[in-house]
Amino acid sequence: MDGCGLRLGYRALLLCVVALGLAACSQQQAVGGGERIYSGSCAACHQANGEGIPGLYPSLKGSAVALGDPGALARWVIKGERPAGMPAGRYSAKMPQFGWLHDEDAAALLSFVRSSFGNAAPAVDAPSVALALASSAHE
Repeated sequence: MDGCGLRLGYRALLLCVVALGLAACSQQQAVGGGERIYSGSCAACHQANGEGIPGLYPSLKGSAVALGDPGALARWVIKGERPAGMPAGRYSAKMPQFGWLHDEDAAALLSFVRSSFGNAAPAVDAPSVALALASSAHE
């Protein structure tokens, strides 16, 4: 390979490394913002450790709803639309709707819940939240 081709290869590699670093940084910021929202809006019921209060508020650790379809989770948290696989009446308290969250904040919150408390589900992005909220599980 000549010197020109080698320089182009290094530039392409450098661009890939920078892009991956920016993506990781962006995801860390989203989770950090999600943690702040969770602490201020969710921890009173679900507790700081995500374990909830037995019989009153569900645990988010290993929760099928938290780890399942991110669109269904977004509609549950933002609009109050119960996911199909979640039985009604299991807990006496009603989940409040968080319709005041912007798509970016909702994505950060959902990403935090899906990656905390021992959970390891993929992050959620704002466009996915917007798409889920534009649709309805009942349509």
